[in-house]
Amino acid sequence: MTVTLESATTSRTRDPQELLNAVAPHITELTVNIFDSGMSLWDREVALLLRDHTMVRDMAERILGNAVMYVMGSIENPDVHLGVGKLVDIGVHQLILDTPVWWGICRLYNGGRFKHHAPFIERRRDGLCLRTGEFLKSQGWHIDEELWAIDGTDCSPCDDKVPDSH
Repeated sequence: MTVTLESATTSRTRDPQELLNAVAPHITELTVNIFDSGMSLWDREVALLLRDHTMVRDMAERILGNAVMYVMGSIENPDVHLGVGKLVDIGVHQLILDTPVWWGICRLYNGGRFKHHAPFIERRRDGLCLRTGEFLKSQGWHIDEELWAIDGTDCSPCDDKVPDSH
């Protein structure tokens, strides 16, 4: 589902697939590796998830979509501490590991500033994942409630040195 938020001066999509595919023109490194398949960025990242994890396409798309929501939420709200559970974090890591795509995301959506990922060793158990899901909903995202609730309070060990990391 595509949701467009409109104000007097801007409108923005809340469709994770559209947001990820919009990154393509901003990828400048290893473009042959990224574009030689002819796939959209969305389909590429889904294919990489399916290659590296045991899941069906529907689950890979659900995970990737919520990962994009989380990444955009952390970029759009740099002073808000957000975190994901283990399942959505698989999608976040997929985006970060495909470094030309990650750089493109940073160029397009983070003003060209690199968004760091430096997790702590211990997982957090303070409910941050659930609060993040609620926060993203308040920002107009249609989160997958099941994916955010599945880990409950067992959150990723993201650091809280906002705004340059998540």
